[in-house]
Amino acid sequence: QVQLAESGGGLVEPGGSLTLTCAASGRTLGSYHMGWFRQVPGKEREIVAGISSGGGTIYYGNFVKGRFAISRDNAENTVDLQMNSLNLDDTAIYYCAADGNWLRLQGGTPNYWGQGTQVVVSS
Repeated sequence: QVQLAESGGGLVEPGGSLTLTCAASGRTLGSYHMGWFRQVPGKEREIVAGISSGGGTIYYGNFVKGRFAISRDNAENTVDLQMNSLNLDDTAIYYCAADGNWLRLQGGTPNYWGQGTQVVVSS
């Protein structure tokens, strides 16, 4: 079993940037496909980005439009989400997730979740 902990959220102005980091413990991240999801209260959780266990396959939600980049460092057991050109609609709680099954991750039902980190985009 893997435990996930997100960090890096906070308040940022529109057009600004943030980098979220997901740190894993319990098992090596290299065993899992990883993803970032986000949720706004009252709305369904949506996938932001996913990256395969070896890093060779990456998926982004349609709304990303080239603004975000997901990366992983299996040696450090971390997954990052670099977010640029943030706008008001990016305000949400961002969650890190892991699963050994790529389709389950991409489908939004991964087995392992972090507690989330709040991102607020506001002027």
